[in-house]
Amino acid sequence: MVKHSERSPVWIPSTEQIQTTHITDLMAELNLDSYPALHAWSVTHRADFWEVMIRRLGIQFSQPYKQILDLSQGVENPQWLVDARLNIVESCFQAPINSTAILFQKDGAVLTLTYGELLALTNRVANGLVRAGFQPGDAIAIAMPMTPESVAIYLGIVKAGCVVVSVADSFAASEMATRLRIARARAIFTQDFIQRCGKELPLYTKVIEAEAPGAIVLPLSNQLSVELRPGDLTWRQFLSDNEEFDAIPVAPSSHSNILFSSGTTGEPKAIPWTHTTPIKCATDAYLHHDIHPGDVLAWYTNLGWMMGPWLIYASLINQAAIALYTDVPTNRAYGQFIQDARVTLLGVVPSLVSTWKTTGCMQGLDWSAIKAFSSTGECSNPQDMHYLMALAGNKPVIEYCGGTEIGGAYITGTLIQPCIPATFTTPALGLDIAILDSNGNPAPKGEAFIIPPSIGLSTELLNKDHHEVYFAQTPRHGVAGSPVPGSRKNSIPARYPLLLRRHGDQLERLPNGYFQAHGRVDDTMNLGGIKVSSAEIEQVLNTVEDVCETAAIAVSPTEGGPCQLVIYVVPSPHTQKTKPELLIALQTAIKQQLNPLFKIHDLVIVDTLPRTASNKVMRRILRDSYQPHSPPLLPLSSQTKTNQPTLPTNQ
Repeated sequence: MVKHSERSPVWIPSTEQIQTTHITDLMAELNLDSYPALHAWSVTHRADFWEVMIRRLGIQFSQPYKQILDLSQGVENPQWLVDARLNIVESCFQAPINSTAILFQKDGAVLTLTYGELLALTNRVANGLVRAGFQPGDAIAIAMPMTPESVAIYLGIVKAGCVVVSVADSFAASEMATRLRIARARAIFTQDFIQRCGKELPLYTKVIEAEAPGAIVLPLSNQLSVELRPGDLTWRQFLSDNEEFDAIPVAPSSHSNILFSSGTTGEPKAIPWTHTTPIKCATDAYLHHDIHPGDVLAWYTNLGWMMGPWLIYASLINQAAIALYTDVPTNRAYGQFIQDARVTLLGVVPSLVSTWKTTGCMQGLDWSAIKAFSSTGECSNPQDMHYLMALAGNKPVIEYCGGTEIGGAYITGTLIQPCIPATFTTPALGLDIAILDSNGNPAPKGEAFIIPPSIGLSTELLNKDHHEVYFAQTPRHGVAGSPVPGSRKNSIPARYPLLLRRHGDQLERLPNGYFQAHGRVDDTMNLGGIKVSSAEIEQVLNTVEDVCETAAIAVSPTEGGPCQLVIYVVPSPHTQKTKPELLIALQTAIKQQLNPLFKIHDLVIVDTLPRTASNKVMRRILRDSYQPHSPPLLPLSSQTKTNQPTLPTNQ
């Protein structure tokens, strides 16, 4: 594998393409002559940057703000849009009423919902909530697939001044119960069944098992197929006929959505989004993904994870359309939908691209409408991303890395910079980062820290100490009392030294100025006295022939001694390589491309890797379930898969 620093761009924007972007237009407005100058301006004049973006996005206010940013309580507690009143849903309906808001598939055909139709359904939901006695501030859960109805439900809850509680429909009942309890949900919207690969899977029964509060139940088909608990309502019983509703204005810091971390290391963090967080979603889409009115965005996701709400706001505030697909994205039918819906921005996770590459299921489709891809959720490898680009005639990939507590990305790419697969080109506009080594010193490779403040960054957690999670014992940045990187009009009082905000990713700044992700700090291992991340090892091993994907973990011998490297591998479906042959190939790749001192202690063959519902590999599950073993050295097609962890549902 060629090192990133030695590779050349595989996509370079033309002058014409650059001139049509929002970034170029913004640079012209600000009289800036380069992208580095724009990013520098956005982080040295943060309040001014967000004021410009609020104007460009057309964010609607029922009462204007008196000050864009107040830092009198320090960068941990910025006050955005001081004294304003708004409801962010009003900013989602600025497109002409006959413009397409949602495309979706039903009975093999692609159907549409206009902005006017979505607004009417949103208002019927909001009126239904008021009629049912819900008050502003009440928490109301959604556990159902991304459908036109669930989008309207989401918007209706927020428009009524209530708070969405995001619950993935793939969760087990116990996981649902945990999230409903933490958020104190008063009701839940759900479906009787969900459909996956031609099968109807029960959803309402899981909601009952989770001891959920009163449920509003939508049918998968025309009629409900379940008997409801006393007090639960059908969709038809709940939905109001009134298509007019005045949005409830709230303070900018009011909660709009409670989302959760993946919970792979214990109880999930409950992360509130406010009515300002969607401004971050829409800004990232406007600038970094260059979304224009009439664009079509598709991202296989769920309202239980941040990319579901992100997709709603990124699309609708920018007057674009959302393409929704509720079945699995791993077969050709999904690719056909992307073709027929004329998707212009397609969001992916790297493991999905790996599956497409292995099966060849997307070959020969017409994806010429796609202007760009965006990849998020886990580290990419260059070969898979190059393959993805080729599916649409060499269109660029915007790597997009952030989190629920950011409301979007802290590091990403643009459409005015050349694309080198599996690399980032820039910190997000309006944000900056510091990369520090284990001693807290600036370094080209180390842990990434965010330099606050920014719209989108969380300021509280419902069930944990926000300061302890993100700021405790982080290095200080800059000098107390120095100008705030965010406004010429504000400075931090001397008692508030500038802080760095912990995020937990490992980054490397490459010699060409681009960045490469190396996974989470939590997944760093020490092999022979050398620190290396799981992602670094996996990026190398995933390029080996006859390998679909891998996961690297370190285990400690029971008798003591240094950590040992264990590799879980999902082989290609038709490989005839034996386990020893695979082991030799993987060890050779590590020796040649990483470090000859890194020795694979054990190789475990599995059919699939355990993942969260947001598609992150659960290495903790692998570490906890690992047992040393000596399987028979037979061809993989006849081997018994041993030590295979119990896999959570990931739909």
